[in-house]
Amino acid sequence: MRHDGHMAGTETIAQVDGRRVRLTNLDKVLYPATGTTKADVISYYSQVAPMMVPHCAGRAATRKRWVNGVGTADEPGQVFFTKNLDSGTPDWVPRAELQHSDHRNTYPMVNDRATLVWLAQMAALEIHVPQWRFDSTGQPRNPDRIVFDLDPGPGVELAQVAEVARWIRLVLDGMGWDCVPVTSGSKGLHLYAALDGSHDAEQIRALARELATSLEADHPDAVTAQMAKAQRGGKVFIDWSQNHPNKTTVAPYSLRGRDRPTVAVPRTWAELDDPGLRHLELAEVLERIATTEDPMAALERRAHGSDTFAAPEGAAGADPARADPLATYRSMRRPDRTPEPVPEAAPVPGTERVFVIQEHHASRLHWDLRLADDGVLVSWAVPKGMPTEPARQHLAVQTEDHPIEYLTFSGTIPNGEYGAGEMSIWDTGTYEVHKWRAGAEIIVTLTGAPDGGLSGGPGRTSTFALIHTGARAESAEEKRHWLLHLMAGPPGAKGTRRPATPRVPAEPRATLLRAPTPMLAVAGTAADVGEDWPVEMKWDGQRCVVEINDGVVRLWARSGREITASYPELAEVADAVAASHAILDGEVVALDAAGRPSFARLQPRMQASREADVRAAARRQGVHLMLFDALARETESLLDEPQVRRREILEALVTPGPRVQVPPAFDGDLDAALAASRAWGLEGVMAKRPDSRYLPGRRSRSWVKIKHVETVDAVVCGWRPGQGGRAGRVGALLLGLPHLDGSWRYVGRVGTGFTDAETRSWVDRFAAVEVPDPPFDDVPPLDARGARWVRPEQVAEVAFAEWSDGGRLRHPVWRGWRPDKSVADLLRQPE
Repeated sequence: MRHDGHMAGTETIAQVDGRRVRLTNLDKVLYPATGTTKADVISYYSQVAPMMVPHCAGRAATRKRWVNGVGTADEPGQVFFTKNLDSGTPDWVPRAELQHSDHRNTYPMVNDRATLVWLAQMAALEIHVPQWRFDSTGQPRNPDRIVFDLDPGPGVELAQVAEVARWIRLVLDGMGWDCVPVTSGSKGLHLYAALDGSHDAEQIRALARELATSLEADHPDAVTAQMAKAQRGGKVFIDWSQNHPNKTTVAPYSLRGRDRPTVAVPRTWAELDDPGLRHLELAEVLERIATTEDPMAALERRAHGSDTFAAPEGAAGADPARADPLATYRSMRRPDRTPEPVPEAAPVPGTERVFVIQEHHASRLHWDLRLADDGVLVSWAVPKGMPTEPARQHLAVQTEDHPIEYLTFSGTIPNGEYGAGEMSIWDTGTYEVHKWRAGAEIIVTLTGAPDGGLSGGPGRTSTFALIHTGARAESAEEKRHWLLHLMAGPPGAKGTRRPATPRVPAEPRATLLRAPTPMLAVAGTAADVGEDWPVEMKWDGQRCVVEINDGVVRLWARSGREITASYPELAEVADAVAASHAILDGEVVALDAAGRPSFARLQPRMQASREADVRAAARRQGVHLMLFDALARETESLLDEPQVRRREILEALVTPGPRVQVPPAFDGDLDAALAASRAWGLEGVMAKRPDSRYLPGRRSRSWVKIKHVETVDAVVCGWRPGQGGRAGRVGALLLGLPHLDGSWRYVGRVGTGFTDAETRSWVDRFAAVEVPDPPFDDVPPLDARGARWVRPEQVAEVAFAEWSDGGRLRHPVWRGWRPDKSVADLLRQPE
């Protein structure tokens, strides 16, 4: 920030990153206790902007202004709580409108340092923002972070608040979420964790409330989740309500309007262990940021793949200057030593929609796909070449942008130079864009040359989808990972349906599998998977075997129990199968609003039994069927066919539709499959040996499942009554696992992940099966205190971080009941 011209009194015009900001009354004292002036405040916000802006950008900024200073304890200054922008706001301040119940406000977005300085000039000492951002169309996105405001009640010190923060951290760690503490600059602490944006604000608010009430139940003497201030004496109040879409929290690095210029400062967990932990002031924070990285930077990377927020091109506040997109390309090449084109001038925006695919015999053979866009060739390296069938997806690694001149390049790149080796043009032509979400998803139809690698003749086109899977990856290499998928036809086009086999009246056909049970996998790691093994997604649903017999569809769970009546809408699967008789292996899933499988949403469908309940549950939540194996076709058993052959038969049998899918497999590319599974919010992958037979009801090392989060099926053996906000309900469940000899071992308790409705209904559920004594004798006294015991016969699924040395679950989180499994399923079987 620099000043233009001379100051007239305390008024000046400052240049802030190319913006002119009029500054006035710079010598006005805003914090009388320390003599901190408006000039000091403006200087602070100018210096802290690189760390603060990423946490505010794209969010509706509410301001608390003290135009005459904060005053003193005896005479506090007047504060103005401001949401709407007025007509005097500079045109360059980025903004967005938000509709409230009875009015519409225009909010600023703190996307740059100039806006932050302008707010400081307006004496907006405190900046408050929500946990969501606007999208490029000005609509609120789902929240990208969750926050817990830990407010100490009377008699509670900051060190006690830090202890509660550590308890929350344990729970969030168990969910796979890292979190960052912030000393609020007021009384307590804020705790932030990054979200992937797949859940709406109400879901996140409900989750925050459940976590707060469960901690209240576990630590009733130290924690309260109740809003009533009378409940807070000697306790820490966990305010979960700030995750409501209409609520805001003071932004990290914002000043506070207290008697001294304290700051909301992100801290490390090591700092929270300091018994002398305290709030920091303006001068201390400036010293801190000069030598210390932002502890919250990783949170932004996790949520958005970057430490910084890029305003949409053309939006208010977007930087009009364009960085040279070929800077990286030039830095990697020496024009005097390579025949590749290395233009000196920056590219000219605007390009014809042309493409080139080059076969590149470098250290490893690969193909380079390049699409002309905005003056450059956006480029990906495809190690296995362009996919030739829709059932396969190939890894595509985004590389640096190339110059347009590269469209016609072929030749030899000398040894010692980047990309050394032979390069030739495999195909080139034009393309049509169906979708181009920069950094996320691209769908294009390529029209190649008549003799090109893509074409089978003149006019032949191929539609490809590129899906970015590395946005939230940790390593720089994985951030460049995309999936390249050949689509069956242009988006929106109706595919040609395979003709169904004519159904001729015949004698009833004998079912090849009586009470069929599916083949099972073993848990493993990448070391257990062969290089050529196909890899499928692991779906978070209910495993089933499906029989289609002369238009009648029947389904069996893995326990052998028929579940046809639970999913009446899957009767239409018969129309998707080109055979009079077939037996298929798959999974029933319930999808959330983002199209991701949700086991919680499937639970009511799995548990409904009465016809009226099934219909009601189906109206609230539909299901889909994901198919991945074929066991029988017509009168032919396929159990002895190799896996790759069964997969081919499945794809020929099934025409995917709105209700049934045959998800594509990854052709021996485990790393890409794992990256895609994480990006899509799935629980893991399933790798299958290509020559493996189908073994009904057996667990085989020919199938290996790799999960991102550990889960276990355990038996509920007891429960502890809730306290505080959970009084009169279930507070925690006590879990056990059976041994082969019929004895039981205690594996821990789970108290998070429930809904209020569940904890109420379970009281009656457990009353019917209550017993006087536990099935095991190794329950710690703390867990057994006040416990009520039930017959060990109800199976549930729990996610957890790891097993302790004593065989207990660390940081367990409830996933749901498993009515499709019995205690017998949990007994360890010989391999």
